[in-house]
Amino acid sequence: MLVDDHEVVRRGIVTVIDAQGDLSVVGEASSVAEARRRLPAIRPDVLVVDLQLPDGTGIEVMRSAREIDPEQAMLVLTSFDDVAALRESRAAGAAGLILKSARSQEIADSIRAVHAGRTVWPADHVTEEQEISDSAQRIVDLIGDGHSNREIADELGIAEKTVKNRVTVILQTLGMQRRTQVAAMVAARRRASWK
Repeated sequence: MLVDDHEVVRRGIVTVIDAQGDLSVVGEASSVAEARRRLPAIRPDVLVVDLQLPDGTGIEVMRSAREIDPEQAMLVLTSFDDVAALRESRAAGAAGLILKSARSQEIADSIRAVHAGRTVWPADHVTEEQEISDSAQRIVDLIGDGHSNREIADELGIAEKTVKNRVTVILQTLGMQRRTQVAAMVAARRRASWK
């Protein structure tokens, strides 16, 4: 599903996506209100959303989408490549951000990547890590050690549901979709520190 208020831009992106053999646009919206109305019925595999909309922001659309489906895969397609947009997009649960100036194939490949559970961030932002609290970092380390939510709860002396909620927030903060991505990040970090 594509959410963008510029009809010419939307038509162009729809043409690019529909030209791919394995992708198709199942819904469109030009505002936050329209997107919120259409999302529950459409339930897209990937939500592609612009940040600037006439009645609000793409961040609001993404938050609404996550309320309907906490696993919703989302990609931000925007003209603005700034750190604030990137942070807000990650915090809202987006798996990536791509500029409207990107080539057609790049847009299609980014949608495929997000659908496959990978992240797509601008190259100069990939290494920038979001700030997480010390308690969240402890959970990240325990995930890296291969512990389940139940084991983490026992280790920290908190409820398993609390761990589950904190893991969800950590994933959103880090711009990740799954625990396995956190474990892979920890493993890569540990390998780098051994060198």
